[in-house]
Amino acid sequence: MSAVLLPFTDEGSPDLATLGRLVERTVGHGLVPAVNMDTGYGNLLTPEQRRSVLEVARTAAGDAMLVAGAWVDDRPGAPWDRDAQARAIDEVLTFGAVPVSFPNHGLKGLGNDALVDAHRWIGERCDRFIAFELGEVFSPAGRIWDLDTYRAIMAVPACIGAKHSSLHRAPEWDRLRARDAERPGFLVLTGNDLAIDMVVYGSDYLLGLSAFAPDLFARRDAAWAAGDPEFHELNDDLQALGSFSFRAPVPAYKHDAARFLHLRGWIPSSAVHPAAPTRPDADDAVLGALLTRLERWA
Repeated sequence: MSAVLLPFTDEGSPDLATLGRLVERTVGHGLVPAVNMDTGYGNLLTPEQRRSVLEVARTAAGDAMLVAGAWVDDRPGAPWDRDAQARAIDEVLTFGAVPVSFPNHGLKGLGNDALVDAHRWIGERCDRFIAFELGEVFSPAGRIWDLDTYRAIMAVPACIGAKHSSLHRAPEWDRLRARDAERPGFLVLTGNDLAIDMVVYGSDYLLGLSAFAPDLFARRDAAWAAGDPEFHELNDDLQALGSFSFRAPVPAYKHDAARFLHLRGWIPSSAVHPAAPTRPDADDAVLGALLTRLERWA
């Protein structure tokens, strides 16, 4: 699964036409597109903008699987709003997409047992959804669960997987061991853009980095499936891009994604959401060098 960047115009508006083309590219390369995620500025969009993204993505994806963040707009310290959560899940389902229960402040404030109960409740509203534990380095609403809580959420029948974005290997290895022992079909969806080789340990992925180059991720995945040693060299080149773009402050990676896709000629502008953090202009030189390094695989 690959998050899809939401492009913006120089005037600061979502470029929905270009978004549609990015979704088509992602599907065309055999990956599952994920919209209204962090890479899609889900936390910064209005409810109307998120719905417009869903409309465009559903059309562009056709009959292919589509994943989308289910957002609750709340503030630090707010209680969990079950009704708002229900509306968010239901809207994603309306477009035939698989909901990702995106972290929010209300969920973050729940105790472990209540958090598990909340995910069980979500599982009663839909036949499948993806849970999401997110480090605070990405969002102040983020929370990484303890392993017992993870196991309990993994046991929710409708929960088909959980995206893990701690940016650390050890807790993900723990989750893989638990998955293998208790529910082998469960998807441990790595969000570790600093260690995209987690797939060799058994993780699947829902990455922001793959938004930069879904074509090259698809080639990397095919090489791994075929036992082709090309996997390792291509993975190293992609990891170099991730290590640079996901440096602190991590949320600014979206500006590097826009710059990189603009350099590739895939989007007409390197603009980002007006409220998003940005990178210095000097990044273009490094991104250009990394693109040259990756072009040998194109």
